[in-house]
Amino acid sequence: MRIIDLRGQKLSRAELLAAMPRAAMGTSEATDLVRPILDDVKERGAAALRDFEEKFDHVRPANLRVPKEAIQAALTTLDPEVRAAIEESVRRARAVAANQVPKDFHTDLAPGARVAERWIPIQRVGLYVPGGKAVYPSSVIMNAVPAQAAGVESLAIATPPARDNEEGLPNKTILATCAILGVDEVYAVGGAQAIAMFAYGAKGSEPQDGDVLCDPVDKITGPGNIFVATAKSLVSAFVGIDAVAGPTEIGIIADKDANPSLLAADLIGQAEHDELAGSVLFTDSEELAAKVQENLNYRVPRTEHAERVHTSLSGTQSAIVLTDGLDQSIDAANAYAAEHLEIQTANADEVVKRIKNAGAIFRGPYSPVPLGDYMSGSNHVLPTGGTARFAAGLGVHTFMKPVEVIEYDEEGLKELAARINAFAVSEDLPAHGECVLSRFVKDPYDKVTLDAQEKEAGLK
Repeated sequence: MRIIDLRGQKLSRAELLAAMPRAAMGTSEATDLVRPILDDVKERGAAALRDFEEKFDHVRPANLRVPKEAIQAALTTLDPEVRAAIEESVRRARAVAANQVPKDFHTDLAPGARVAERWIPIQRVGLYVPGGKAVYPSSVIMNAVPAQAAGVESLAIATPPARDNEEGLPNKTILATCAILGVDEVYAVGGAQAIAMFAYGAKGSEPQDGDVLCDPVDKITGPGNIFVATAKSLVSAFVGIDAVAGPTEIGIIADKDANPSLLAADLIGQAEHDELAGSVLFTDSEELAAKVQENLNYRVPRTEHAERVHTSLSGTQSAIVLTDGLDQSIDAANAYAAEHLEIQTANADEVVKRIKNAGAIFRGPYSPVPLGDYMSGSNHVLPTGGTARFAAGLGVHTFMKPVEVIEYDEEGLKELAARINAFAVSEDLPAHGECVLSRFVKDPYDKVTLDAQEKEAGLK
């Protein structure tokens, strides 16, 4: 891994942000490739979806919507140990999600003057579950559980068909996870075409599709590659999205007493995802950095996906950042704003309190990132690429919207009428004021007698 040495430097905020390692993303090229896919699915619906599945996933699904019996059949053949792990993950995720549900409230500002806030579930949501280099039943859980806890009425899942499945069905473990969660609207559709299907809906092209294969959704969530992320960005003008996610990443703050073998394992674990995955270590110990490098040299050639891991760790998005001390390590980590941030230092609780920017924080050597990936009860759909400076991970709140309810009676409005009118006139929006005055005076347009009318009505 390359070294970024910040020692002895007094960097401005802009300089510190610029110094952080990031993956290079070819978004403009992806946009040129994705836009025609979106347009074609919008125009031709299911016929275009089948064509794109054949082109990109090398299978032409007879049933784009997975039959319910196939979902249940996948559960019956699921390895019992894997099923137990999935069910435990669901149980923990549901326990956390239940406590995330926001409460309605109201504020009484004066007699007859109340503002309330209701949290309303989004009606229909499309959940994307990626395929590609790995299989992600965990992403089914991370998307579906908070949506269900929020009270979403209609859930649809799209995931690519498995290339080794002649019937064109998605991975069986993913289908079994859908069965465990009680989700039966599942589509064997991946990539940008799945995002288009969710955004625009899709008319049928075969008898088994019906007239409408898929109704449009109100919001799309879930991780994916650059083409999925680009598609979500392009449709975000008229359908909600959770985020435009980039490659996954880990940041680790470690001091001289951290275990270099564990640090190397955690850096490799994140690099295993993708060649563009970012792994960054922040430390003020040059000796620890050297030991981590030694452990990486030993571990990387021996891991299952050695070539992928090597590409990731040697890329511009990965580095060991040397600092003058813990304060600078924390400042650098806050500038990096990692998707996943591990704290492996003495006084870890104090360090956690000083973290302002991270998708999720993993405190201590026994809270590695894969714990959050699978079974901690937290959500692993998190902000990437430094967006944790202003964005949060997926949760129950992702699938709800707060709506204020304003309820004033006659006396409550009367107390404010003159002030609202003065405010409105100052903004050169007199009709706004007249809306209020009309409820109390005979003629709000009679500027000659308006002052007297307001006094007679008790507004002044």
